[in-house]
Amino acid sequence: MKLKRFIPFLAAILLSFTLLAACAPSAAPEASGGISIVSSVFPSYDFARQITAGTNADVSLLLQPGEEVHSFDPTSQDIIRIQNADLFLYVGGENDTWVDGVISGLDKSVNTFRMMDYVTLYEEELVEGMQPEAEEEASATEATGEEKEWDEHVWTAPVNAISIVKAMAAELISLDPANAKTYQANTDAYVAKLESLDQSFRDVVNTAARKTVVFADRFPARYFVEEFGLSYYAAFPGCSADTEASAATVTSLIDNVKAEKIPVVFYIEMSTQQMANTVAEATGAKTMLFHTCHNVTKAEFESGATYLSLMENNVLALKAALN
Repeated sequence: MKLKRFIPFLAAILLSFTLLAACAPSAAPEASGGISIVSSVFPSYDFARQITAGTNADVSLLLQPGEEVHSFDPTSQDIIRIQNADLFLYVGGENDTWVDGVISGLDKSVNTFRMMDYVTLYEEELVEGMQPEAEEEASATEATGEEKEWDEHVWTAPVNAISIVKAMAAELISLDPANAKTYQANTDAYVAKLESLDQSFRDVVNTAARKTVVFADRFPARYFVEEFGLSYYAAFPGCSADTEASAATVTSLIDNVKAEKIPVVFYIEMSTQQMANTVAEATGAKTMLFHTCHNVTKAEFESGATYLSLMENNVLALKAALN
């Protein structure tokens, strides 16, 4: 865990505890007649929506559409929502360092579901040409033994999404057995769609002309490329706070795109696209969005975007990038 992220979170948590004491909420959340589920990020929010469809479950999202994931701090009202929830869903990675402090400070126990507990984890890595964060460079010569920095974007591989959805459904059934049949039927139908999505990606990879992708951006797709046997070049690790690459990083991306005749340079959701445009202009490649689903824009949210619809668009983008 990075201290530069922990210190402001700690201050926010202490302030939130003070506000909680003043508010002293003890009543249940607004009655919807169903279970109350609060999610920190879009993927688990959408999974819960799919599982609970057709019931009176109240599923809500802390991270607002269009909000930057890596700078999210919970407000006092967010913490009250968590306290009043029947189930709180979160990722468990670097961007959720605030969760343990919040949960331990609540005046009642809360059922939690941590997505990273249900998949095989990968550490964040630096690949050829990738720009390390300043603090990583500074600590590179220090003795090892630091806490491992796991890549938190576990949902980017559909097989992981399937594991998470099945585990989440089991948790919801245990908390709300009255709706068990509906939850299970929804889960079975949704898993079938996720399995079809997974196969679509495999079909693209199996018939592809190449097996390398380029992200002129952060790289939150480690689980995706590992699952489908792809190699990659990228500007930054997935949880990097950096947005502006050095000249050496940009040059490395350009050289690799040219050398391997890569036809598509990816950028991720809510990116400025500036680096992808620079690399594309220098190489003749085109730019395309690879949506990692960590969050969605307001327009995407209002148009009904789902994990499945966003990932289905990625199938088309991947096909263009690998051929």
